[in-house]
Amino acid sequence: MRRAPMIIRNVLSDQVKDYLVTAILAGEFPPGSRIIETRVARHLGVSQGPVREALRDLEALGLIDSTPYLGARVRQPHKAELLEAYDVRAVLESFGARLAMPRLSDADLLDLEGYVTAMQQAARNGDENEQARIDVVFHSRMVAISGNEVLQRLWRYLEPVSRTHITYILPGVDAEMISGLHLPILTALRDRDAASADQAIHDHFRIAGSMFDSLFVERPASEAAPPRSGQGLHGATPREALS
Repeated sequence: MRRAPMIIRNVLSDQVKDYLVTAILAGEFPPGSRIIETRVARHLGVSQGPVREALRDLEALGLIDSTPYLGARVRQPHKAELLEAYDVRAVLESFGARLAMPRLSDADLLDLEGYVTAMQQAARNGDENEQARIDVVFHSRMVAISGNEVLQRLWRYLEPVSRTHITYILPGVDAEMISGLHLPILTALRDRDAASADQAIHDHFRIAGSMFDSLFVERPASEAAPPRSGQGLHGATPREALS
């Protein structure tokens, strides 16, 4: 019972981290912008302790830089990091797909097929945020089916880094082509063909990486897009952010 307050605090820290990751990916905290600990704590109705712990986790993920006495700033994305993260994700997800194959149920395959269909529809609708969200769900589900918890932890470490970079340049990408890259993966999983899955996953990241490579322009933080109207720190209420 004495340890309960620490457990509660750790849960709060995770929730604050989830809120901040979502806000960064949504552009509410553009590259170079400060994340002020006291303001986040006040906005979310929590003490500064969980916010401080969440910022430490985000620094470990490479999403922010912290400087003594100057606080935390959102990192400027770099093209090389995205391409390196893609190389590692290709290896991790190929391994995950191989482990997942004997565990795949018909329900799993239907869900994965539904995600691809939803991605394609979002791409046709020009809804880039929804497409990116479902893309994450597809890859996350495939890795989760593997049942390997260490693999899942490694994947969760890299995924926010990839998504931050993608969000930065997504408007210039051929969204329908990106969605279509998931079809060969789905086919290989349905056929339980490990070699084809490995090839499809590596092709997916190679082609996506080449598309992003040609579009990525590293801008000074001062030129980053400002928060959208009505967003910024107050883009979500404390109840929504911590639900």
